[in-house]
This record gives sequence, structure tokens and C-alpha cells, in this order.
Amino acid sequence: MLDIRFPTALQMVLSVAYAEREGKRSTSKTLATGLEANPSFVRKMMVPLTRDGIIVSTLGRSGTIRLGRPAEAITLCDIYMSVLEDKPLLAGRPEVPARCLVSANTCWFFKELAREAEQASMNVLARRTVADALKEIYERDRRCPEDRRETPKEAENAE
Repeated sequence: MLDIRFPTALQMVLSVAYAEREGKRSTSKTLATGLEANPSFVRKMMVPLTRDGIIVSTLGRSGTIRLGRPAEAITLCDIYMSVLEDKPLLAGRPEVPARCLVSANTCWFFKELAREAEQASMNVLARRTVADALKEIYERDRRCPEDRRETPKEAENAE
């Protein structure tokens, strides 16, 4: 079964960063709408992100969800580690009886391979921040014509 916690949490954090940048309010309901999910699922996903200071939420009728620190200070690795905690990227098979060269050595070999692949993935995620990701999304927005590469706020300020 595929684990979708990281892409879901990433979309949530990017949505919060986008709302902040545009001067809009984020709620579990607005995030749920964007995710096509239940607001209670969003609140459940918020628990580790809040615990780790990635997002902060205020309660009440005028409550909002905002970033817990600047977008430039939150790496994609921070989000990944928050929602997946110690779950390995690649899960190996359980130990099998050593009946031949392959079965006797596959377990340690795969563990080493998985550790190396996970480290490479974490390095990639650690080099990119929420600010970087949001900038790239603005630049490559598929809803806009190719010649429009500025944010709505930038366009507004240019006038």
C-alpha cells in the first residue's frame, strides 16, 4: 500500500504558505477542499506538523493555520521527517532461511541499499525549502500562459 502522508503534508504546507503570501486565511476546511479530503483527516495530518513547529493553528471562529517559521527555514526534509517519523523509505522482506547464496545475503544487501537510497532522498529534500517549492510552482503554473511568470502580488505591485 502506498503511503501518501508526505505528498499530502507537502500540499498542506505549500497551501498554507501560498495563503500567507496572498494574504488569505487557511483553515482545515479550506485545506480539505484543496485535498478533496475530510477536514478531520486534515486535522489529523496537522498533529505532527504542529508538534514539529512547521505549522501553527489558532482555534475559534476566526482561527487560522499559518507557518510556524519562515518558508525559507522549512525544508521538504523537515516535512517528510515530521509526518513519516522513523518509517523507512523502502521496506525489506522479513528474514528468510539461508538456503543459498542469495537467500543468505539478500537481507543485509537490501538494508544497505535502502539506507543509501533513503540518504540520497533526504539529501534532495533537505536542499529544497517551502519557499523554493512555492517559487517553482508559481514559475511553472500550468493554469497560466507561458508568458505569465510572476505571482499575483508581484503583478499588482508592478502596476
